[in-house]
Amino acid sequence: MSREKTLKRILDGGIVAVVRAESGEALVKVVEALAEGGVTAAEITFTVPDALDVIRDARRALGDSVALGAGTVLDPETARAAILAGAEYLVSPTVNLDVIRLARRYDKAVMPGAFTPTEILTAWEAGADVVKVFPAEIGGPPFLKAVRGPLPQIKLMPTGGVDLNTAAAFLKAGACCLGVGGSLVEPKAVAAGDFARIRDLASKYVAIVREFRGM
Repeated sequence: MSREKTLKRILDGGIVAVVRAESGEALVKVVEALAEGGVTAAEITFTVPDALDVIRDARRALGDSVALGAGTVLDPETARAAILAGAEYLVSPTVNLDVIRLARRYDKAVMPGAFTPTEILTAWEAGADVVKVFPAEIGGPPFLKAVRGPLPQIKLMPTGGVDLNTAAAFLKAGACCLGVGGSLVEPKAVAAGDFARIRDLASKYVAIVREFRGM
């Protein structure tokens, strides 16, 4: 899938699920449950044991039905390995210019993490498709709105502190999409194999996006 197509799917969906767990065993089923609930963009973080295997298995099982990415990508070596395993986009908690360059070289979307206006603009000018505002709970929606004032051209995805209570406020503040971790992929639900819970949560987040967009 081209960078443009991947980015369109992510922005159209409005939610990127951050899939993180102490074990990778059940994560393909987690991604399936997310998709059943309408969240069709998910990033497997490299804090997950054997993350590359999880990405490969999810790609085989789900094909192109889910925009599958890799998260916590800290260096270009990890970025290339993720792309070879089937990741269509890369997400990181920090700005690494080499990771951005590698993603553009291979026509993959990239969403580096940044916090200050200087970091956000640096990431955008380096070629970021979306800048992940992290940790977004520091400052919340008012901070996002304030950054959008002088930098309206930059697509911002808040991550950290996004839950069912704050999602609509972040969208109203100008978020192009939302990165949602433990409040969507609940650790207890993953550990218990309660995929119905994850599917139901996914549908609630999708409903918030659709309502905000008047769909």
